[in-house]
Amino acid sequence: MTFSELQVPPLDTARRLAEHGDLDGAAAILSELAADPEEPDRAQAAVGLAVVLDERGDPEGARAAARVALATGHPEFAAQAACHLAQGFEREGRAEQARGAWQAVLGVGTAAYVPLARLALARLAVLAGDYDEAENELRAALAAAGPDDVGAHAAQQLAELLLERGEPGEAAEVLLEALEVAPQDEVARLRVQLGIAHLELACAEFAGAVEDGGDAPTSGLAIELLARTLPLRGRLDDAGRVWTYGLEHEDETLAAEVRLRYDRDT
Repeated sequence: MTFSELQVPPLDTARRLAEHGDLDGAAAILSELAADPEEPDRAQAAVGLAVVLDERGDPEGARAAARVALATGHPEFAAQAACHLAQGFEREGRAEQARGAWQAVLGVGTAAYVPLARLALARLAVLAGDYDEAENELRAALAAAGPDDVGAHAAQQLAELLLERGEPGEAAEVLLEALEVAPQDEVARLRVQLGIAHLELACAEFAGAVEDGGDAPTSGLAIELLARTLPLRGRLDDAGRVWTYGLEHEDETLAAEVRLRYDRDT
């Protein structure tokens, strides 16, 4: 075995130093590698330097290192660098800079990072109150994700947004499709979300039945079911108004029907 074969690669040395708390030593090695345009591991070294400098409390230096990695266009480490930049900007509340960095992740185009960037852009859109853009990004994240945790999270977040926008039917469709390919550890969460969507659909159907004005037993049942389901969605005031509507209805037969249903649990 030759002497060169016994040598430890500089990246491995820097990693070991960082793991043992010698951030200055690691930074020195990584800085030298990242500064050399001919260094084949320049992109990886620059990303590592960004992480080390962040841990040392030098965010500006970390960003400079991440930009070096991003400029290399390396499919893996340039994407990591853009993610690093974006996450740092988000932590500091710099939404526009974070958005630009996440867009840079998309620009690199590495498939593994595209869904993460889409999810982040959706999150920023929600913070900005742009729910149309958030929905578009979540749908794009879902389309780009595989049958993994990221895809399940995209489906859940899209369903939550659709529920907030009063579209429980679409939310249920998204969740049913996601359940077909979701990892086992995400199934329960998606099923709960699907149940919530079905509760919203049930409320809409019960309300529609009341508005359609059927016979007294049918309308009374619809009023009771609506009033008893709404609290499950945290809508106690709405439930009270539904009971009041039925109890004070001008149709005495319907009012009596509702009174019987209301009194049996009081």
